[in-house]
Amino acid sequence: MNFWADLPQALPGLQEGLWMTLKVLAFGVLGGIVIGTLLALARLSRFTVLSQAAKLYVNYFRSVPLLLVLLWFYFAVPLIYNWVTGEFMTIDTAFASSVVAFMLFEAAYFSEIVRAGIQSISKGQMNAAYALGMTYGQTMRLIILPQAFRKMTPLLLQQSIILFQDTTLVYAVGLTDFFRSASVRGDLMGLLTPYIVFVGVVYFVISFIASSLVKQLQRKISV
Repeated sequence: MNFWADLPQALPGLQEGLWMTLKVLAFGVLGGIVIGTLLALARLSRFTVLSQAAKLYVNYFRSVPLLLVLLWFYFAVPLIYNWVTGEFMTIDTAFASSVVAFMLFEAAYFSEIVRAGIQSISKGQMNAAYALGMTYGQTMRLIILPQAFRKMTPLLLQQSIILFQDTTLVYAVGLTDFFRSASVRGDLMGLLTPYIVFVGVVYFVISFIASSLVKQLQRKISV
């Protein structure tokens, strides 16, 4: 059997794998942006302890390989869950640990993007908000962050594309994502090389289209 003859039968499994990849990506991006925004605000805080703690977090996660972080959380998440709830995890450990690892790891990168976005807004706007009687929280939520997010949206999307490519590393903890689905099918049918090439082409096409759309968005925002 050749690759093209086997592919139609493999498609349902590949689609499930791609769906799993997109779920990990969505949780990683959303969780990473939320945690990253909190880290960015902490780094810009006037409280030294808070600022230094956030700086340590960012520098630490940006200095260790993502694969190592995935393996850490694969073993740590079930232990922490058992410690907190007193029960054993009944959900997919590989999926839960991968999502937690991606959120916490990517938060370090997203926080630097958000911090740069906040710092790009002129201090005059913050002073004007204070003059109108707004609190720090109101100023950030209503004035600064909306403008900062508008400016840094292309960078956040670009980082999300990198995360999409990095999701193939969940192969190491046994999660059946798109890459693992294809490699298992290829290995089973004796067609490993063509399936690996196929996966590479799919990742290239998706990443290329996404990058082109991000560039168009960036040009539109910069006008």
